[in-house]
This record gives sequence, C-alpha cells and structure tokens, in this order.
Amino acid sequence: MKLSTQAVQVGLNWDGKTGAVTVPVYQTATFKHPGLGQSTGYDYSRSGNPTRTVLENGIAGLDGGARGFAYSSGMAAIANLLLLFRKGDHLIVTEDLYGGTYRLFEQIFRQYDLDFSYVDTSDVAQVEQALRPETKALFVESLTNPLLKAADVPRLSALCASRDILCIVDNTFLTPYLQRPLDLGADITVYSATKYLAGHNDTVAGLVVVKDPDLAEKVYFLQNSVGAVLGPQDSWLVIRGMKTLGVRLDRQQENAQQIAEWLDGHPQVRRVHYPGLPGHPGHALLQETARGFGAMVSFEVSDPSLVEKLLLKTELISFAESLGGVETLITFPEVQTHADILPEIRARLGINNVLLRLSVGIEDAGDLIADLAQAFE
Repeated sequence: MKLSTQAVQVGLNWDGKTGAVTVPVYQTATFKHPGLGQSTGYDYSRSGNPTRTVLENGIAGLDGGARGFAYSSGMAAIANLLLLFRKGDHLIVTEDLYGGTYRLFEQIFRQYDLDFSYVDTSDVAQVEQALRPETKALFVESLTNPLLKAADVPRLSALCASRDILCIVDNTFLTPYLQRPLDLGADITVYSATKYLAGHNDTVAGLVVVKDPDLAEKVYFLQNSVGAVLGPQDSWLVIRGMKTLGVRLDRQQENAQQIAEWLDGHPQVRRVHYPGLPGHPGHALLQETARGFGAMVSFEVSDPSLVEKLLLKTELISFAESLGGVETLITFPEVQTHADILPEIRARLGINNVLLRLSVGIEDAGDLIADLAQAFE
C-alpha cells in the first residue's frame, strides 16, 4: 500500500469484538489475568498498553522496521536510546541540531562520560574524519533544525555499517511519508511525534523504530525499565493525527514551496533555507532519496529590526515554538529553540539574530503570503 493509505488504516481492525472503526482508549493501569501463570498479553501499562501497541505497530509499519516504541516526548525517546551506550563511548552528531537535543547530550549525558563530536553531517567526508575507535553511533537529523541541511542517509548508513556502528536518524522533519531512513540503510529512526505525525499541536510524544529484531529487544528492555512511556490517551491522539499525515504534508509542502519562492524574491530577505529551491545544496539529494522537501522554511532578514516586526505583526501566523501542526508558526531560533547552544557555536553555524523559522501549515498559501507581506510593510 501507499504510505498515505497505510497511515489511514492504522488500528482499523483492532477491535474485533465490537467492530469499532477507531481503536479504543484503554485507560487502564493494569490487566486481569485469566489464570495462574496466564496473561492476555498485557499485565501493566508501563510494559504494554493496547492503545500504545496500535501506535507502535503502526509507526513500525510506516517506517519498515521490526518494532516501534512510543515515549512521553521526543526527548524521552532520544534519552532512552542513549542508554544503549556505556561510559567512554563516542557519538558523532549533526552540528546544527535541535537545541533541546544538544542540551540533553551536553548537560546531561556528558556527565556520565559519553562523548559527542559535532560535525556537518551533510558532508560525509567530515563524518568519516570524526570517526574514532570508540565511536559507537552516528546521530543525524535527516533535515537539520533550523538550517535544513540534508543528510545523505544512504552513504552515511553505508559508512556506519562498514565500521559496525549504529546509524540513528532523527526523521522528524520528513516523517516516513517523505523518507524511510531504514530502507536507506539506517538502524534506528526517532521522531518527535508531537510534530508532523500527531500534526495538531495538541499532544507531546516521541517515537522510535528499530530495524533489527535483536536490537529492538534491547530497546524494549530500556523502555520498560525506565518507563517514560506514552499514555493511552496521547497514543490515541497520535494515531488519529497519523491518519491524515499524507494529505496534511501534501498541502504543507505545496504551501512551503510557494512561500519559499516568495521570500526568495523579497528585497528584505537576504537568504532562504528551503530544500525545495533548486539552489539549495540538498535539493538534488532529496530528489533522489525522498518523496518531497518538507514544510519547514528558514530565512534571514536584511536587518535585525525586522525580526520583532515579523514575530509580533503577523496575524494568521502565530509566534510560537514547536512545528508540524496544521497551523503556521514562526519562531526565532537564536532565543527560543537553540538558546542552549553556546553563542559562538550559533554564530559559526549561522543561527544568528536575523534567522527566522517557519513551520508552514495547511492554510491558504496566498493568505499566508499576504500576512507576511503586511508584517514586512
């Protein structure tokens, strides 16, 4: 089936007893045993809940993995994966990644003697140069946040396989609808399901998909042991959101392309970061490895005084953090999503005082462009 069809079908045939079209919310902590030494397959909701199972099976199917796992947030999902590693292990990481992930690595896991090197993962040669004997994994964003650099997942995965290290891809911006990193050779995908998968800015969740069944067992052990699992109500909300993933992203990408082209011709915009533009360094790569370019647009205005105008004077576009919902949002990464990255590193990467990030929604593109135009004026 096409991915859009598969997403709609998630959970459809779960409830054989009543024939419910949507999976029920199993709002229970524990489950009655049918007999001594017997189980229905569920014992305690930390270890497994039927609503969460539908979500986990659904994302595993969409991503082509052996098993999926649902967590209380995207950060909880990444933190759980880091427990696969031991003191002294080294990870290579995308340099312009989400600031919350950087904070987790640097301020929490570094104190447990995990070591991280940050490189431009859009350049495979830089990743290869950063390899050490103690390197155990590459953590890469398929499209970086907020500069939208594209990772060559097939080549990076092949490099990891040749050195027997894990390739972990944060695929939040593209989702399985646009790219399936496991098909391209990656070992693990991770998502902030809060974003495009849930799609409505109404729940916080994280998802992981693992390709190898043996590795999936290790991840399940950590999920169950640590217990940062997604509750049944939030699992249901993510399932509901995933059903419209295809139609939402089709519209969002179409809008993003029009807005990026408009911004690219605006006299008060000095640079646009959007891989759908032919001049973007990742344009040709994504044409080969993905089904689209996503719906995130970052752009640099010509003067810092324009930043506050655009943040506060847009009327349809909301000044808010997060991304991937049906509503268009605008964010100032330097002081919001990436404030925990050191100023000198932000400056080197290009996360500066004139960079704004748009999460493009499903509104009419003309209305969104008109909103930006009046804010500029």
